[in-house]
Amino acid sequence: MRKPLVAGNWKMNGLQDTNHHLLELLKKEGIEEIGEVVEIVVCPPFIYLADIKHLLEGSNIKWGAQNVSHHSAGAYTGEVSPYMLADLECHFAIVGHSERRTLYGETNGIVAKKFVAVQQANLTPILCVGESLREREEGITERVVKEQLDDVFLHTDIHAFNKAVIAYEPIWAIGTGHTATPDQAQEVHSFIRNYLSEQSPEIAQELRILYGGSVKGDNAAELFTMPDIDGGLVGGASLEAKDFLTICQAAS
Repeated sequence: MRKPLVAGNWKMNGLQDTNHHLLELLKKEGIEEIGEVVEIVVCPPFIYLADIKHLLEGSNIKWGAQNVSHHSAGAYTGEVSPYMLADLECHFAIVGHSERRTLYGETNGIVAKKFVAVQQANLTPILCVGESLREREEGITERVVKEQLDDVFLHTDIHAFNKAVIAYEPIWAIGTGHTATPDQAQEVHSFIRNYLSEQSPEIAQELRILYGGSVKGDNAAELFTMPDIDGGLVGGASLEAKDFLTICQAAS
């Protein structure tokens, strides 16, 4: 059985006081007990990672990064290396989030390099894949997702997915309030698993594939009943203790 995973992507939100309040409220409401059966991760902005590490050490909640450089060190002003994340004992790093692709021009090739760099630092990448509204309307969702995965395979092989997570996030459902139906999400999740199964059925069956597209407390349970949906990559709802707790409970 694949252990469910719920990752909260805080994006560019939060201040020290609000971060502390959110985590303390989640702990008070019992999220650590849920963390015994669901792997729970929060991904704050880089600047707060050290503080979040201090707050979460010894708990059932893990911490990760929203982004990472594919360079290990050097003259790359403003960037954060995967080894810096490892130094803060991060567990995960999100790579290829749709906002990084659409707003900052990250190509499939750059995302693939980040995936490899994260693993080289002994962290687990959460690889985001997904299609735009235009691509869905043109019926090329599977082709787009396959191309995103194939670029990773140009830099590594199927065994890399022994320590990786994939998040399917339809770009048309990110921050729009629109959510793929459970059947729509399951169709793409199934495609991803079947595509990877062509190289290794065992690895594909163990791989956790998250759904990330306006996951909320009122739709999580229905999404998570789908056989190939193993949890969620949660955006705005991860900033609300009640919603995030409900989502984590739905995954348990």
